[in-house]
Amino acid sequence: MQYVSTRGGFGPVSAAEAIKRGIAPDGGLFVPNKPVTIPAEDIIAMTGMTYHQRAAYLLEHFLTDFSSDEIRECVDKAYSPNSFDTPEIAPVKKLNESTFILELWHGPTCAFKDMALQILPHLLRKATDKTGEQDGILILVATSGDTGKAALEGFKDVPGTKIIVFYPDQGVSEVQKRQMATQEGNNVAVFAVRGNFDDAQTGVKAIFTDPEINSRLQQYHYKFSSANSINWGRLVPQIVYYFSAYAGLLARGEIVFGDKINFVVPTGNFGNILAAYYARKMGLPVQRLICAANANNVLTDFIRTGTYDKNRPFHKTLSPSMDILVSSNLERLLYEITGHDTDRIRQWMEALKSKGRYEVDQAAKSEIQSIFWSDWAGDEDTLAMIKQTYQEYRYVLDTHTAVGKAVYNRYRRETGDTAKTVIASTASPFKFNLSVARALLGEQNIKGHSEFALLEKLSEYTGWPVPQGLKDLDKKPVRHNKVVAREEMAQAVLEAVRQTVNS
Repeated sequence: MQYVSTRGGFGPVSAAEAIKRGIAPDGGLFVPNKPVTIPAEDIIAMTGMTYHQRAAYLLEHFLTDFSSDEIRECVDKAYSPNSFDTPEIAPVKKLNESTFILELWHGPTCAFKDMALQILPHLLRKATDKTGEQDGILILVATSGDTGKAALEGFKDVPGTKIIVFYPDQGVSEVQKRQMATQEGNNVAVFAVRGNFDDAQTGVKAIFTDPEINSRLQQYHYKFSSANSINWGRLVPQIVYYFSAYAGLLARGEIVFGDKINFVVPTGNFGNILAAYYARKMGLPVQRLICAANANNVLTDFIRTGTYDKNRPFHKTLSPSMDILVSSNLERLLYEITGHDTDRIRQWMEALKSKGRYEVDQAAKSEIQSIFWSDWAGDEDTLAMIKQTYQEYRYVLDTHTAVGKAVYNRYRRETGDTAKTVIASTASPFKFNLSVARALLGEQNIKGHSEFALLEKLSEYTGWPVPQGLKDLDKKPVRHNKVVAREEMAQAVLEAVRQTVNS
C-alpha cells in the first residue's frame, strides 16, 4: 500500500513516509492509492478478538511497510492498562433496543482523540527509523480543545520529537485549557492564539507550507509533521473502533452479520466521521452516516446543498471541540467520491482559499447524500438532551455526544429509519462538566462553583467516578501561559525550536 496526495502533486510514497510528513508538500492530504476490502468472514472472526487484535489486523492492511510485530508492538504500547481505564478500550453501552453508545473517552485525556494519539507517536517513531530520518520531528498542532491535550500526552518526552500546540484563547473549556497549560514534558510547548480555532488551524497550515520557515527549521535539524487528523497515521487508527463496535454488537447477539447499522458522529473537522466512511468503504455493513453539527453548521449545509461556504458568523457553543468552519478532512472524502479527480479537488480547495466557498457538481452531491445525512443542534437542545437522556436511561452525555443524540432523534423522526444505531461518544461528561452540571443540577445549584469544584458535585449526583486524568487539575502548576496573535505563530514556533536546540 502506498499513499498519494489528494491534489495530485506528490507521491506515491510509503505509509512510513506519509506518516512522517503529515501533510503532502503540495498542500494536499495523503490517501491510500488502492482500496482495502475486509472479507465478511474476517469481520465475523473479530467477534472473538480483543480490541488490540482487531486493531493489529486492520492496521496491517494500511501499513504494509510495517511488520506484523512492529504493528502489534505499537498497538500494545498505545492501548495499555496504564493509559485506558477499561480492557475493552472502546466499550459499547446499550441505551435501548435500537440505540447504543460507543464510548471513545476511556484514555488518559478523556476524549476520543486518545484512540489515535496514543498510537501515533509509536507509529511515527517507527516511520522515522524506516525512512532513515536523521533530523528531529516537530509536531505542530492546532486544536479546538481535545486534540491538543491528547497529542501533548502522547508525544511528551518521546525521543527525537518536539510538539507545539496552538489553541484559541477563548474557545476551549476551563478544564481543556488547564489540561494543556499544566502539561509536563521536556519537549512540549503550548500557545493560546487570539481568535477562534479556524485562526489557529489556518496559521498552522500556513506555517507547514511556508518555504522560508521550513528552511529555517532545517538549520535547526528539524522537520515538520502533524498530529492533527490531516496525518494519515492519526486517521487510520480511528477506523478500528467502527469495526470493533460492529463486532461487539455481533458478539452480543444484538445484530446478525449483514445487518446494516447507522453511525452518528458529532463532527467538526470531519476526521472522525471520515474514518467511519472508510470503514463502510472497506465492507463494514453501514447504512447511513449521520453527521451531527452544532450552530457552526457548515457541514450540515454542505451535505444538504453541495455548497461549502465558510463565510458565516462563528458561534462559540457549549460543544467547543466542534466550533470549526473549515473542515480539513472533507478534502479526503471529495477525493474518494469523485473517483480521485485531483483537478477538481485543486479547484475546489483553491476556491475555498480565495473565496471561502465552493460548490460540488450534482454527481458528487448525490453520492454524498446517498451515504450521509446531517442536521445540527443548538445549545438549548444540547442541554435538554443531556437532561432527558439522564432521566430516561441514567446515562450521562457530554455536550458533543448530546448534539449527536439530538440530531439522531431528529433523523429518526424525519426518516422513519429504525435500524440499530451507534452514537460515537466523543468525550467524558466530566470534561465539559460546567454545561453537564447546568443541565442536570440547574443554574441555581452550580452558581459560584468552579469547573473543578463541579467535578465532585457531578460525581456525587450521578454516581459516576471522576476520571483519573481530570482529578486535581486545578492544583497542578501552570507551565504554559503565552498568548500570541495569528501573525506571531510562526515566530513562536521558531523561537520554541531555537530554545530546544540551545538548551
